[in-house]
Amino acid sequence: MWFAMVWIIVGATLQTTAFSRAQLLVARFITGIGTGIETTTVPVYQSELCEAKKRGKYVCSEPLFVGVGIVIAYWFDYGMSYVPGAINWRLPIACQMIFAIMVIGLVFGLPESPRWLYRHGRPDEALQVLCDVYDRAPDDPKVVSESSGILEAIELETLHGEYKWSQILKRDEVQTGRRVLLAYGIQFMNQMGGINLVVYYVTSVLQYNVGLDRRLSLLLGGVIQVMFVIGSFYPTFFSDRFGRRNPMMWGSFGLSISMMMIAILLSFKGTSVEKPTASASVAFFFLFMLIFGASVNCIPWVYGPEILPLHVRAKGQAIGISANWLWNFFVVMITPTLIENLAWKGYLIFMCLNMVFVPIVYFFYPETANLTLEEIDFLFTDRARHPSLGSRAGEGIKMGDGADNGRSVSPGETKGHVEEKE
Repeated sequence: MWFAMVWIIVGATLQTTAFSRAQLLVARFITGIGTGIETTTVPVYQSELCEAKKRGKYVCSEPLFVGVGIVIAYWFDYGMSYVPGAINWRLPIACQMIFAIMVIGLVFGLPESPRWLYRHGRPDEALQVLCDVYDRAPDDPKVVSESSGILEAIELETLHGEYKWSQILKRDEVQTGRRVLLAYGIQFMNQMGGINLVVYYVTSVLQYNVGLDRRLSLLLGGVIQVMFVIGSFYPTFFSDRFGRRNPMMWGSFGLSISMMMIAILLSFKGTSVEKPTASASVAFFFLFMLIFGASVNCIPWVYGPEILPLHVRAKGQAIGISANWLWNFFVVMITPTLIENLAWKGYLIFMCLNMVFVPIVYFFYPETANLTLEEIDFLFTDRARHPSLGSRAGEGIKMGDGADNGRSVSPGETKGHVEEKE
């Protein structure tokens, strides 16, 4: 986290002082490296440090504050657009360094992940962190249970030693390859639903597709971004209660309906009813951002670190987050063409993608809420090949028939019957 903030500060400094396009591009690249490191590391750290029953709340707080950052940046940029001279873009870029410096100071008060400490042969430090997190003595049953679960999972995950990048998609006893693909896929869904069409280009969409004037488009664009934050409060406070699968499914369905309605209402452009229907589409941009914040914005950031086994958690999360930024880039690059050439038809692409995501989540993504990271490991354990490990898993969690033979659940089945060990 410190390393990431250094990259961001260096990149922001170079951006702020840029006097050529080349310098600005290089500076953006440097800042992006820091952002990539940060977004890969923080969800993993939060997942490994948090209690199972509160993991969703804490990890969802990161994408919630991404939304807060978008809103602050948008309205700051909007205000600075009225200021003449280069200060109107240099100052907003420079302000990101304030937050990076704050993070550097705050990280001094954070402990190392207990799972990382155990894996690197520092059990005493790991035990102390668990005691500090739960505010209990080393011999407390909860601390003992958590510690034993971590050590047991490490034993299972390291049967073949440390995994290299070439082994990242390996089919093994804990289905490492499948779990990495699940982490990649859920971040793909996060981006390919069309969110960055709204985040980056909503003012252009409102101006050129809807037909609003520039000033009103800017104001509405800022208010639409606020809906992103309001929606994100829902998973931050309730994802541990309502799980991961259901918000992803109903969220993707709601995003699909929103895109469909936008396409329908904009399709009347050039007809006698153009103005009323085009203006009505604004409501569905609001609804899209609200639903996205309440579902697909936060859940992938929790699910990735949860679903990945410890021996590839850092590498697997890096692959998952790479999907987020790769497809973010893809959508941002194609959106101007969609807006200009396809107009309302472009929204149908995102409508179809969101609708396809619903059955994908239903059939391939198991529920992970309220399970420890070690219990999630045992959901994917091939107990037919390793019965001794399967019997140990039975001590930690109780499973229905759908969890046998190396599969987590039957299609569409939830894990409500999986009880967290206390």
